[in-house]
Amino acid sequence: MKQSPYSRAANASSETRVWPPISVVMPVLNEERHLREAVRQVLAQAYEGPIEVVLAVGPSHDRTQEVADTLAAEDPRVVVVANPTGRTPNALNAAIGASRNDIVARVDGHAMLPADYLKVAVETLEETGADNVGGVMAAEGVTSFEQAVARAMTSKLGVGGARFHTGGSQGPADTVYLGVFKRSALVRVGGYDEHFQRAQDWEMNHRIRETGGLVWFQPRMRVTYRPRPSVKALAKQYFHYGRWRRVVARTHQGTINLRYLAPPAAVLAILAGLLASPFFWPALLVPGAYAAAVLLGTALTGRGLPAAALVRLPLVYATMHLAWGWGFITSPPSLSRPR
Repeated sequence: MKQSPYSRAANASSETRVWPPISVVMPVLNEERHLREAVRQVLAQAYEGPIEVVLAVGPSHDRTQEVADTLAAEDPRVVVVANPTGRTPNALNAAIGASRNDIVARVDGHAMLPADYLKVAVETLEETGADNVGGVMAAEGVTSFEQAVARAMTSKLGVGGARFHTGGSQGPADTVYLGVFKRSALVRVGGYDEHFQRAQDWEMNHRIRETGGLVWFQPRMRVTYRPRPSVKALAKQYFHYGRWRRVVARTHQGTINLRYLAPPAAVLAILAGLLASPFFWPALLVPGAYAAAVLLGTALTGRGLPAAALVRLPLVYATMHLAWGWGFITSPPSLSRPR
């Protein structure tokens, strides 16, 4: 087990120990509605060590820049830096570069953190010797459609067995949601790879593990996540997830498993069945079998949902599967990481 520089403090009583300072970095774009509350929840953490918040603000179409500047003027713990590209990995690197502390927590501009999030993260870093710890992406919907998406995003039928979606016991993981890092690990791997418009967290956690680091899942770190509000928005999200996950696979050989290949295989099988059906009607059994599997899965995973959300759940599952699979299939080689 690796020794933390704070291990002696970790063994001290809660009254005498010194909690290490934390830099919270937030990529911010078009977050006028949520930014003030998200920053307030960070600064109000039940954490006795110093906290700074670095906001990397992109060129937004709302008053995000004004809100960020006001927050910085009101509290010296808040710092604002520019992210002219508007892209998430660029924002994260800019914020990390402007931050000062040895522990760096990534938080989104609309994330709602539990009060003990940072305390649990530091305790877990110290107890495990991990380079990055993170928890559960706790999807919660407001509208009927969002409730259906939240249920799909927390079920194995929707997202496979990733613990940061479905929960589970703590332990080593390939990746986690958001993340609280040792700065030394970020320096070791060179930060986020700005080529990856999506999947940048998975990709960097892969490099942390490849260089001997430990990524740790801690289910006590639950962050509320608001799902996409429409079929169009959900399809676009999962299309880009699939597209960029294939870019990761091209960049890092051996990182694809059967779970990632299931959606593109389903898309190809359904297309083949539909195209062959005018000439061989039993081919319709393939898309029919997929539809039946989704309906059965809905019955098994939709228990307790309001009726309005339950009837939307099959559409949500199909959208997530097929959009992800089509994004993976059509991901162009031109997106590959330049060597």
